[in-house]
Amino acid sequence: MEKIYNPQNIEQSLYDNWEINGYFKPNGDKNKKSFCIMLPPPNITGDLHMGHAFQQTIIDIIIRYQRMQGKNTLWQTGIDHAGIATQLVIENKIFDEENKTRHDFNREDFIDKVWYWKTISGNNIARQMRRLGSSVDWERERFTMDQRFSKAVKKVFISLYKDNLIYRGKGLVNWDPKLCTAISDLEVEHREVQGFTWYIRYPLANGVKTLEGKDYLIIATTRPETLLADTGIAVNPKDDRYKNLIGKKVILPLVNRYLLIVGDEYADINKGTGCVKLTPAHDFNDYKVGMRHKLPLINILTADGHICKTTKIFDSNGKIIEEMTANIPISFQKMERFIARKAIIAEIEKIGLLDNIKSHILTVPYSDRSNVIIEPMLTDQWYVRTEPLAKIAIEAVKNGDILFIPKKYENIYFSWMNNIKDWCISRQLWWGHRIPAWYDQNGIIYVGDNEKEIRQANNLSMEVNLHQDNDVLDTWFSSSLWTFASLGWPENTKELHTFHPTDVLVSGFDIIFFWIARMIMLTMHFIKEPNAKPQIPFRKIYITGLIRDEKGQKMSKSKGNVIDPIDLIEGISLPDLLKKRTNNMMQPQLTKKIQISTKKQFPNGIISFGTDALRLTLAALASTSRNINWDMERLKGYRNFCNKLWNASRFVLMHTENYDYGQYGGEKQITLPDKWIINLLNNTVKIYREALDNYRFDVAVNILYDFIWNQFCDWYLEFSKFTIQEGSVIEQRSVRDTLLKVLEITLRLAHPIIPFITETIWKCVKVLRNINGPTIMTQPFPIYNKQQEDIKAKIDIEWIKQTTIIIRNIRAELCIPLNDKLNILLSNCSLTVLNRLSEHCKFLLHIANLENISIISRDTKIPISVIKVIEGAELLIPLSKVVNKKTALERLAKEIIKLNIEIKQTQNKLENTEFILHAPSAIVLKERNKIIELEKNKEKLIEYQCKISLL
Repeated sequence: MEKIYNPQNIEQSLYDNWEINGYFKPNGDKNKKSFCIMLPPPNITGDLHMGHAFQQTIIDIIIRYQRMQGKNTLWQTGIDHAGIATQLVIENKIFDEENKTRHDFNREDFIDKVWYWKTISGNNIARQMRRLGSSVDWERERFTMDQRFSKAVKKVFISLYKDNLIYRGKGLVNWDPKLCTAISDLEVEHREVQGFTWYIRYPLANGVKTLEGKDYLIIATTRPETLLADTGIAVNPKDDRYKNLIGKKVILPLVNRYLLIVGDEYADINKGTGCVKLTPAHDFNDYKVGMRHKLPLINILTADGHICKTTKIFDSNGKIIEEMTANIPISFQKMERFIARKAIIAEIEKIGLLDNIKSHILTVPYSDRSNVIIEPMLTDQWYVRTEPLAKIAIEAVKNGDILFIPKKYENIYFSWMNNIKDWCISRQLWWGHRIPAWYDQNGIIYVGDNEKEIRQANNLSMEVNLHQDNDVLDTWFSSSLWTFASLGWPENTKELHTFHPTDVLVSGFDIIFFWIARMIMLTMHFIKEPNAKPQIPFRKIYITGLIRDEKGQKMSKSKGNVIDPIDLIEGISLPDLLKKRTNNMMQPQLTKKIQISTKKQFPNGIISFGTDALRLTLAALASTSRNINWDMERLKGYRNFCNKLWNASRFVLMHTENYDYGQYGGEKQITLPDKWIINLLNNTVKIYREALDNYRFDVAVNILYDFIWNQFCDWYLEFSKFTIQEGSVIEQRSVRDTLLKVLEITLRLAHPIIPFITETIWKCVKVLRNINGPTIMTQPFPIYNKQQEDIKAKIDIEWIKQTTIIIRNIRAELCIPLNDKLNILLSNCSLTVLNRLSEHCKFLLHIANLENISIISRDTKIPISVIKVIEGAELLIPLSKVVNKKTALERLAKEIIKLNIEIKQTQNKLENTEFILHAPSAIVLKERNKIIELEKNKEKLIEYQCKISLL
């Protein structure tokens, strides 16, 4: 082993060796249980971010743990084609390079450019996953647009259509006017912006007046351009001000169309004016109200967000109302939506119907892809009827076939599933799975695998013109087939039989509905057990929290707080970090602010921490919390931990490589510390496995940290040094054997979390332990052995440890140098303590650095001493020979003064009425407990002061 731990020297070459030798592949052992995890497929356009690193670390821990138990394991990887994101990348690329738009190409040529980009750019995220140590079967990597996967997607669509579970209809969607496509709710980012509310008078028709005698209603709106699409007014039926107007009409300003006043509890009596304009074709809430009251729907926007020149009126079933017309004033036609907003308000004010304007903060929906404000818009789309599919998916979770971990996330699942709406699955893009539907000149829809098949199935001659639907399927649709399509379905493959249903899905709570629920629905519809029972996609769903920055804020480029996990592994200079955080910003005005905050946080850039330290940190953060704050200090601490393990391993190898540790036979006499560490390791294996089995990776890291750092390094290595130096030949042989044995088992225990450092050290240790096998990852995971329990060794060593800690604390309090050997007295000793000392006194003498331990009787006259009660005895340290009276008194006086100041400051805080009234009760209690502890410490120092004064 190298003297200095440098992860850069070991990690990349190790991973290459693992991959080349095929260690990540399933072992194919039919006698062993199979275990499969699916990687949530990242976008092909993306880079590995902290959320990816977090989830993939957890998945890799799980799969390595299962692999070491001998199971036939598969971590199935793959990439999502990311319809919108990828098309946007290529559109930007051709604009920058050729000054052209997508529409300068035909569809086929544009798609060819996408495939070419995929070929030359490769998959950056796969390289980054390798750097993270992800032990996936790379030869099985799938792409959601590859030929076999596309075949599965098409088959599912056709089958659902034939089962009347897919239909084409008119509905309200999130519309991106820049990309000119529908987008999902997950692609909508809600931002708070400064905006306005306009109060507009809508004249009452036919001479009707309010109870107050007014001939108009005041309507508040934040989107006055949608006024052109109003088809009703809602008032609360319990609102005494307006309930007499229900069934009456108002005249729509500028358009002069009659609008029906309906009674609906959606109108809040206590909010605004109590009257709500209804625009069912441009507002999701209005759409629901409009459906309840069968109001007409009018779309007044073009695909790119301009006011229509002409438009149609639809009924609540999406059919055109021929007898109704929707006139749009000529002055607003073809106007961009926000320019139209200003023009409409100007015209409303001009005709005297603008009542008021108020400014306030609004929550506005933005497209996270194009960064423009989205519009709810009435369009023709393809939908999945989800209610029939949802019923069986709900039951699968209710009856325990699928378990959520933590269980609390079931509530989110049930809430969404019990109120499920039909799923819009079409997107107005070119890149993606094109919808397998064709239309004739009369608009009749034909769904099938291809045009030739459709013509044959429907006996259509070539005289009938057919054209394929231009839309593609939502990326979430194809990714919902992930667990079974990636294993070869619709073919009846060996992998499908072996690995489906999969065992665990690791995912975030934010996509429980968008991905997880839809996977359950579609998998259970298409995949069946031999007894025809619907098959679940996975048995357990482990939900992670979301990684945020150290202040609890979401990581985003606009905030300048994004941390690239590869930068934490390999390091990055400050100039490169500044460039990365401020390059291609959507809001360049924030550049200076981001530069200042980055320089403050990372004045020298980021040093290399290595993969293992990052994985330890991420695993330690994997609590049950919904939001997880990143912590650079913990990363530094776990880098130190790796260094500690490295140095401890070097110590073991230095004292065993060329020594007799029983490898050729020879008598061994196991010492008390040997018995203790073997017993402790055995119990550590038990609780560590329980933590991993229960998906408490944070607990597992704490267990590992405590055993390696606090027990093995801080205590056992100190005990072993004494035996190596002072013990008999057979004791030395035993301790060297124990050192190797414990280290080797510990490395196997730690390997799933920190694979690189454990593999490197294990390759050195395995030679001495005469272990066959090329890699630690295929070695058996440690098993708890009840027969190795040694309660006596545990109790005896714990007594020695606690006694040593008390002696060390006294040394620190009295400034007695650690190297000065002490003479201690023990009084009132129990028989257990006497027996313990007769057997193991040498270990206490060594570890506590004592010259001598004297047992005294109760009537022995004792010198002035520090006295502490320990288990089974009283411990006395005579002060005359170990303390410099003058120095000790001066130091104690200073310490007492410091304590008095701190006590006074805390008392002042507790006497402050404002603090007591406004501080959280937990903080107040903490301060009160602090006073008690400070007073105890002060009393102890005064006691020492009095005793030393008498010397």
